[in-house]
Amino acid sequence: MALKFYNTLTREKEIFTPINPPNVGFYSCGPTVYNYAHIGNLRAYIFADILQKTLEYDGYRVKRVMNITDIGQLTSDADEGEDKMIKGLKREGRPLTMEAMKEMAVFYKDKFMEDLAAMNIKTPDIIAFASDHITEDVEIIQKLLDKGFAYKTSDGIYFEIAKFPDYWNLSGRKKGSEENTESRIGENKEKKNQADFVLWKFSDKDGLGYETKIGKGFPGWHIECSAMGIKYLGEQFDIHTGGIDHIPVHHTNEIAQSEAATGKKPFVRVWMHNDFLDINNGGKMAKSGDGFITLRSVIEKGINPITYRFWLLMAHYRTKMNFNWEALEGAETAIKRLYALYNELGMESKGRVSKKYQQKFKEYIEDDLDTPRALTLLWDVFKDENISNADKKATVLDFDKVFGLGFSAQGGPASGWENGPDAEKISKLVKVREQARQNKDFKKSDELRKEINSLGYEVKDTAEGQKISKV
Repeated sequence: MALKFYNTLTREKEIFTPINPPNVGFYSCGPTVYNYAHIGNLRAYIFADILQKTLEYDGYRVKRVMNITDIGQLTSDADEGEDKMIKGLKREGRPLTMEAMKEMAVFYKDKFMEDLAAMNIKTPDIIAFASDHITEDVEIIQKLLDKGFAYKTSDGIYFEIAKFPDYWNLSGRKKGSEENTESRIGENKEKKNQADFVLWKFSDKDGLGYETKIGKGFPGWHIECSAMGIKYLGEQFDIHTGGIDHIPVHHTNEIAQSEAATGKKPFVRVWMHNDFLDINNGGKMAKSGDGFITLRSVIEKGINPITYRFWLLMAHYRTKMNFNWEALEGAETAIKRLYALYNELGMESKGRVSKKYQQKFKEYIEDDLDTPRALTLLWDVFKDENISNADKKATVLDFDKVFGLGFSAQGGPASGWENGPDAEKISKLVKVREQARQNKDFKKSDELRKEINSLGYEVKDTAEGQKISKV
């Protein structure tokens, strides 16, 4: 069966054929690093990771690029409002300087990378800071000015969408409809069309910005991704991913400015987008208020981050999900049961992958990443009495090349906590917990159990004492 992906641009499932097989150029929109990522944000990166691992499972060589937006993004996809990075500086009481902006960006980028590692997300081949690509931004903007696709106003340089007839293709909106000509924030009388989007924003009264031949200021969010995509993957590449909120503006603008600058169509062959993660039956996940749930919130509840990955895979990436703690706790029970079933298979490691189950797995995962159906095969493999334990292990580990649920870290002396990176910390926690149990301080004992659990290990109290095992 051939790989098939749903292409947002054509609104159809298509057989995937890369430009230069077996190589695949893959760009995934990264975070704006002015705060921690919330778990809604993280859905996009688990989706991109599953996509990459599926491509590699099918034998493709993937070159994946992810941007880090550390400058230039305004408060929404629109062209007005306060820059998110400056908003972050003010929130934290940092000085309004380029140095402080970079310092804050590096801090939150590092925290973001910790989140990716905790969820078994493969690090992209290239992680590109927007602030390191100002020259590339300016080169594209200058091309657009020279070709007549862009114009200057008192506050910036804008792309004129009327010059690009295919502007509405990705979003599916109709050219000339009322909604297309409305300003997204407020009317800018200097813009030729209120939907014209910013390529370069001139410095405000705060004076921050980059000195360039087109003026002092910051690049628009959209131009950053075009510049980095073209630099590392070429003027045309295979796959671009992001959340569905990127479709109507950000990715629409990427296509317009990239194809206008290079003269080549299509800029990207396949556009793929994951749906939203809501909270409390329809509420928006956001970086403020009750909707701001980070991966640290999950860990503080004593839940392993891999459980969150597992829970997301229980739904298709194009299906909206509603987060609640009860659902995540249910997923935790299920994945612990899967780990227990795996550990019960014993130490034998020379089995063979079941061709019958592998064929079925490929059928599901190659059908636009149908992870819910693929996950059902894990349970079927464990229940199948016609397969040896060794072959079951080999089959589960084969599936886990895509799932990334960490079955290879389960069981065996090499995965024991004594040999892990947190061995010293766990040892101390176990000793303190044992003393708390002797003192009948069960509240403290439970708190320490949760702390050990947050490190990826489970504590069981037995007649022989505390037993520590991988979650």
